[in-house]
Amino acid sequence: MVNLGKGSGVLERLGTVAIIGVGLIGGSIGQAIRSRGLADRVVGIGRDAARLAEAVELGAIDAGTTELGQGVNGADVVVVCTPVTRIADDVRSVAELGPQGVLVTDAGSTKQRIVEAVELDPRARACFVGGHPIAGSERKGVAAAAPDLFEAKACILTPTEKTPTDRLQRARTFWSSLGCRLIELSPREHDLALALTSHLPHAVAAALAGSIPRETLTMAAGAYRDGTRVAGSDASLWAGIFRENRAPILESLKTFRSSLAGLESALEADDEQGIIAWWDHAKNRRAHFDSLNGSGTTNG
Repeated sequence: MVNLGKGSGVLERLGTVAIIGVGLIGGSIGQAIRSRGLADRVVGIGRDAARLAEAVELGAIDAGTTELGQGVNGADVVVVCTPVTRIADDVRSVAELGPQGVLVTDAGSTKQRIVEAVELDPRARACFVGGHPIAGSERKGVAAAAPDLFEAKACILTPTEKTPTDRLQRARTFWSSLGCRLIELSPREHDLALALTSHLPHAVAAALAGSIPRETLTMAAGAYRDGTRVAGSDASLWAGIFRENRAPILESLKTFRSSLAGLESALEADDEQGIIAWWDHAKNRRAHFDSLNGSGTTNG
């Protein structure tokens, strides 16, 4: 792992940045670019003209189009914020339709399968740097976007030996200019880590939410609310993520079951000290997370 912090490059003002998929993440990228004056123009590309009009109204983009070729024409940077099952195809299409010098990056929560698919196409390989800003929430749509969403948040870049050096440096500068601190991992390292830090917590939240009988929810409060917050996320989005990162997530579920088994064994033995040790281990791990993030709250 390479931790680059805030990065060292200074972003020269861009001409046009195109964003494919102007939802929570894409909209927040657009708002961050516009609020920081990083580009002359931000163009949103999507399938729904009404949603693009909403993005213009909310200040996420300057203009929107449903035509990919029109949207990426003349773009300096294209950010692909579509579901992970579509990203590789979208990157290949941008490489075919966009200008020769374009930088293409993405915001997908999985990486290995995306990068492998992109690198099979010489044109796509020559312009792409995988990216994943670790920010977001269970909310969806551009109405939930925020210009400071990425401030001090990690963005993981996943270059390989085939990644052009100039595009990598431009990607570092672009993401750090949005406020991100940079980490670089291989695509596989990214997927193994995110299976534990993001995909597993979403799965556990959904499992917890679905485990509580409806008739008992009148007696639920903060623990249920906080533990199940991300279970309110979009099901089809997470089905795609789970399938794209299937093997690492299956391994993360084994790790989680092992942790639960520790509590189960202590309970079966009525082992008070075992229960306390189990809880203190978790408490210390959470305290370490809070110390890294500067508070007890975070997004994502």
